[in-house]
Amino acid sequence: MWIDTHCHLDAAEFDADRDAVVARARAAGVEQVVIPAVDVHNLDAVRLLAIQHDFTYALGIHPLCVMRAAEGDLGSLAEALETHHADPRLVAVGEIGLDFFVEGLDPEVQQHFYVEQLKLSKRAGLPVLLHVRRSADKLLAGLRRVGFTQGGIAHAFNGSEQQAQAFIDLGFKLGFGGTLTFERSLQIRRIAASVPETALVMETDAPDIPPHWLYKTAEQREASPGQARNESAELPRIAASLAELRGWTLERTAAITSANARAALPRLR
Repeated sequence: MWIDTHCHLDAAEFDADRDAVVARARAAGVEQVVIPAVDVHNLDAVRLLAIQHDFTYALGIHPLCVMRAAEGDLGSLAEALETHHADPRLVAVGEIGLDFFVEGLDPEVQQHFYVEQLKLSKRAGLPVLLHVRRSADKLLAGLRRVGFTQGGIAHAFNGSEQQAQAFIDLGFKLGFGGTLTFERSLQIRRIAASVPETALVMETDAPDIPPHWLYKTAEQREASPGQARNESAELPRIAASLAELRGWTLERTAAITSANARAALPRLR
């Protein structure tokens, strides 16, 4: 059985057929899905979806959303974390982090919301789901600055081998998804093949980061705008790429990555 450690099931892309998406995931053997929030406006949405479908959730403010967030949103997040702290479905604070790829985002504002949410997570005794995009070193610096020891998952990891080891040394697992299926993703595939097996978890980031068989070419996007939608049912086929890289059976890959997910997010147990 599989655990999708990162799926935005509340996204508008799923509004038309969300129940069918969940049904396909279960039919594919995905037994658990973690649904992260992205701002204070969807804190309730992800929690209610988790209850409805017997999944789990995380609460946080995404770095791509902090420019429209107010300081009071941190207070709202703190209140939600306190209110739902006893809910076993609440497994992490997230999705939080830093994004230095997208233009127009104030790095100081991002840093402020990141560090403050680390403090909230530390206070709640919860791990974090970290957004890592051209920001690994700054994320690591923030973890050390706060003295963060709850660990979590470096979502959609795309850093260097040295950065991978630094996250692992701080108690984090590394999330791998659709990017792993592209043969040209040499560094990510090399890291997935070489890090300790205890560091690996699977994710989709659905509806984003589609695997190669769903990815649209530029010509296809021109003919039909928009990117192909990813979903949790694709997780076992994505994981087959990891199994091939590691020389594992698919069954062993499921067992290892699911055990790692439960270690990273203890409430999944």
